[in-house]
Amino acid sequence: MNRMKGRASTQITMDDDFIVPDTMDDMAQVLLDTGDILVESVKPMEEKVHMKGKLEFQVLYRKEEGGFQTLAGSIPFEETVNVSGLNDRDDVSVTWSLEDLKADMIHSRKLGIKALVGFLVQAETLAEETAASDVDMGQDEEVQVRRKQVEISSIAVRRRDTFRIQEEITIPANKPNVDRLLWKEMGLRGINVRPMDRSLYISGDLMIFLLYDGEGEDIPIQWLEESIPFSGEIELPESTEEMVPMVSVRIAHKELEAKPDYDGEMREFNADVVLDLDIRLYQEEEASLLDDLYSTREELQPITQTARFQQILAKNACKCKVAEKISLSEGSGVLQICRSDGVVKLDEITVQEEGLLLEGVLEASLLYLTSDDGASLQAERFTLPFQCSATVSGVNEESVYQVIPGLEQMNVVMMGGNAAEIKAVINLEVLVQQPIEQPVITGVDRQALDLEKLQKLPGIVGYIVQPGDDLWRIAKEFHTTVDTVIETNELPEGEVRPGQRLILVKEIGKAHNFPGM
Repeated sequence: MNRMKGRASTQITMDDDFIVPDTMDDMAQVLLDTGDILVESVKPMEEKVHMKGKLEFQVLYRKEEGGFQTLAGSIPFEETVNVSGLNDRDDVSVTWSLEDLKADMIHSRKLGIKALVGFLVQAETLAEETAASDVDMGQDEEVQVRRKQVEISSIAVRRRDTFRIQEEITIPANKPNVDRLLWKEMGLRGINVRPMDRSLYISGDLMIFLLYDGEGEDIPIQWLEESIPFSGEIELPESTEEMVPMVSVRIAHKELEAKPDYDGEMREFNADVVLDLDIRLYQEEEASLLDDLYSTREELQPITQTARFQQILAKNACKCKVAEKISLSEGSGVLQICRSDGVVKLDEITVQEEGLLLEGVLEASLLYLTSDDGASLQAERFTLPFQCSATVSGVNEESVYQVIPGLEQMNVVMMGGNAAEIKAVINLEVLVQQPIEQPVITGVDRQALDLEKLQKLPGIVGYIVQPGDDLWRIAKEFHTTVDTVIETNELPEGEVRPGQRLILVKEIGKAHNFPGM
C-alpha cells in the first residue's frame, strides 16, 4: 500500500534585471507579462529534496514610437526542501505554482522581473502489512474460523506520461494576413481524465490566444482566440475501468508557428503542445482476513498485531461558481474585451464536520480595447476569492486528502461604461483517504486443552441470549460449534436475538496436530 510519509512546502523569490537587446526598440509601457515554471530535475536524498529548474517569462511592451514588441528570458533556480524521514527510495512528487509575477520597467532599456514560486513536496512510501487470511486445517475439521471483511485502498498505478496535441489554426477571412507574431498564450480548460481497461482517457479544451501585426500599412494590432477541444487515450496496461483516478495535468511544452496556407499567404498557425500527466490510480478491494479461531480439540490462542490500512472516504468533483462585478480603469473608454483568462490558486483546506472547506482565489486577467488612440490596448488583473465545501462523510484531522484545482469555464460580460462582470466555474477534484488501525492475526499459539476447566463446564446448559451476543461468542465460550448450536436449536437463519433461550451441548474433540497457518 502507499503511505504518506511526509510533506513540506516552501516559497522562493526570484528577482532579476534584464537589458533590452540592441536589436529591440525602447520601452514605453509594459502591457502583459506571463511566466512558466519548468522543473528540470527532482532528486530525493536523505531528509531532503533537491530541485533544479527555471522560470521562463515573456513580456509584451508598448514601444516609444508606437506598436508592440515581446521580450523573453529565463531565470534559473536551485532549491533544497527539507522533508523529515525521507530517503532516496521514497516516491517523491513535486507540484508548483507561480504565485506572483511582476515585470516593471526600470527605464526604457531595462526591465525588472520579480516572481514568487510556491512548491509542495509530498513523499510516499510503499508499505506492507502481514495478516492471516485463512488457516490450513488439514484433517482437523473442528477448527472453527471466523473471518472479517476489510475495505482497503492501495495505489495501483504511479507514473508520469505525456499526451501530445497538434492542431492547425486558420485566420478568419475578415482578418488580415500575419506579418509578425507578437504574443501567444496557451492554457487548459475542462480537463477530464478517467481510467479505462488498459488505457487512460483524457479530454479537455486547449485555449489559445495570440496577438499579431497584420500585413499592410496602418493596420491595428490583431488578435485571435481559439478554443480547441481534444481527446485521446494513453496506453496504460495496468489500468482498469474500476480504478479511482487522481491525475494532475499541466502544459510541459508549447509551440505556435505561423505558416503559409495553400495560396502562400500567412494565414495559418501550427500548434504543438505536450501535456505532462502525473498519474495516480487507486484501487479498492475487500480483503477477507482471519478474525478469530478456536478448536474443541486444543487451546488455540491467536497472535495479533495492529495493522494500518487506508480506505477511500470520497472521490468527487466540487464545482464552485464565481460571479463578481468589476470596474475597469476609469477613463479607458472600453470598447471590447479581447481576452479573458484565469488561474485558480488554492490557499487553505480546513477539515470540518462531514467535509472539507476549500478556500482560494481566481486570478483573472483581462485584455481590452479602449478609445484612447495612444494606448488602445490595455490589460488588468483582478483577484476573486472563492469558497467551496466538499462533502466527505467521516473526515477528520487524520484524513489524507489531495485536491487538484482547475478552471472549467470563464467569461466576461460588459455592462455599460467601464463596468463588467466576471463569471467562472471552478472545478476541484478531491480525493480523501482515511487511515485505519485494526488488530490482525499473524499466528497462533497452540496448547493442550485445560481439562480441569472443561470439567467444570456443564455438558448441557440452558442459556438466555444477552444483548450484544452472537453465535460465535456463545459457541466459543461454551466449547461447542456454531453449526451444533444452529442444529440443536433449529435456527434456520443462523441468528439469535436477546432473550432467546438456547440449549448448548459441550463438545470435546480428540486432539491431534494440524499443519499450521
